Amino acid sequence: MSAGPAGASDEVRGTPLPCPSPGGSARSAARGRLLVFGATFLWGTSATLARFVFQRRQIPVLTVVELRLLISVALLAPWLALRRPQSLRVARRDWGYFLILGLCGVAAVQGSYYHSISVLGVGLAILLQYLAPVLIVIYDAIRGKPVHSHTLIAVVAAVAGTALVVGNLDPAAIHARAVDWVIGFGSAFAFAFYVVFSKRGLERYSPETVLVHTFAIAGFFWAVVTPPWRILAAGYDGAAWLMFLALGVFSTLVPFSLFYAGLKRLSASDASIVATLEPVVAVFAAATLLGEWLRPLEWLGAALVLLAAGIASLRVPEALPAHPERG
Repeated sequence: MSAGPAGASDEVRGTPLPCPSPGGSARSAARGRLLVFGATFLWGTSATLARFVFQRRQIPVLTVVELRLLISVALLAPWLALRRPQSLRVARRDWGYFLILGLCGVAAVQGSYYHSISVLGVGLAILLQYLAPVLIVIYDAIRGKPVHSHTLIAVVAAVAGTALVVGNLDPAAIHARAVDWVIGFGSAFAFAFYVVFSKRGLERYSPETVLVHTFAIAGFFWAVVTPPWRILAAGYDGAAWLMFLALGVFSTLVPFSLFYAGLKRLSASDASIVATLEPVVAVFAAATLLGEWLRPLEWLGAALVLLAAGIASLRVPEALPAHPERG
């Protein structure tokens, strides 16, 4: 088991924990996959709204990134304060961990991904970010962790399927600046880091605790880049604020909560492979809502991604035992 944040519980450090029964692990893994799929479903369907906000309303990308994070914190923090106040407590020795995850994980993922959407197009941005499963498998191999053959097959199928699903490149992307391509590929590294590094926090804290603190840190960072008074001075109408609220809830707060709950039950590589269903969901949502139906190669890509998710489900991953929070 990888080391958690500083001051991990005694159970994690040394005292052997009872091994979960195979049936219990299988049920936990199945629930984890359903939770991650729920997250990808919301991310994929909300992509249509995000695209509308960027293209039709001409709202700056970083404004949307900042508001969706701050709205999530504004909703989650008071709820935790009333219902689970202990979830807001974090050990002082773990502040550095949350700062790193908030800046290098959440803020980096959100900023790089939406920047890529704005300059490279939705399809290419999704394809680049979902190179993350490959990076996670490589990281596992470097650490000496056994990488099963069916995991490699799942990664190849996921990347190939994603490429086919989002294969229509925006011609403007070919003329993108070198820095735009660097940021696009950087989104894959940021997402891989976010998934792997989040596992450490989930060994010690609940998903809600990790979310509220990292979202607050990332939201504050983007608020420094784009001060809130500048956003208010833009004079967005009520419809725009309803869209911001919808993105904050259904594109951020709820799906990230589901993803973390699933990640707690799955390995980083398996969770990232299941998450590659997002572009499939996005394409089906576009077909349903916008009439953009799939072509034969896109259907093949969707089938490959579904196959990858199924292959990733063959092995029962190591489930994290539940530890009481200690602050």
